[in-house]
Amino acid sequence: MVFYEPSARDRDLLPHDPFKAIVAPRPIGWISTRTADGTTNLAPYSFFNAVGDRPPMVMFSSVGMKDTASLALESGEFVWNLVSRGLAEQMNATSRSLPRGTDEAEAVGLELAPGHLVGALRVVASHASLECVVVHSTRLRDRHGADTDQWLVVGEVVGVHVDPAMITADGRFDTLAAQPLMRAGYTDEYLVADTMLRMTRPA
Repeated sequence: MVFYEPSARDRDLLPHDPFKAIVAPRPIGWISTRTADGTTNLAPYSFFNAVGDRPPMVMFSSVGMKDTASLALESGEFVWNLVSRGLAEQMNATSRSLPRGTDEAEAVGLELAPGHLVGALRVVASHASLECVVVHSTRLRDRHGADTDQWLVVGEVVGVHVDPAMITADGRFDTLAAQPLMRAGYTDEYLVADTMLRMTRPA
């Protein structure tokens, strides 16, 4: 077993930091927000996940106070959009750094639709979207109590959009059919969900 401390990695043995490859795969946080003048901001986040279900909550973490995080905090809301295999290239294109106020969705040819309960728009081609209201945010600190340049935003899911084609006859969301794209280890690596393993929880 190889052991290393993150601040003192053997760069000859491990020239590429394996942390994000170990904690993988991760859902992609494709987050849409809205500026005060109504322009949509759309960007993917590598650090995203569900953090609770009663009520349902999701979180994303931003390295630096980027537009998505700042707009979510300013407006108090955001929408998460599921990235399927068919949306991979457009999602990747929205990761480009563009001036604030640039509509990434328009730039990559994505159609947007209004939310029911929040002002942020959703990606129409996404098989599922979650309308969220920000309930918590914090600047992360390291073990010494020093502030990092990492910002955590937690949203309560107040509305859910589901593509009816993804609902099975017995009323389940068909994750395999949705082909969610996930972040793998390094900047150019992704995975697609293509295998289902079912196990009954022990009594």
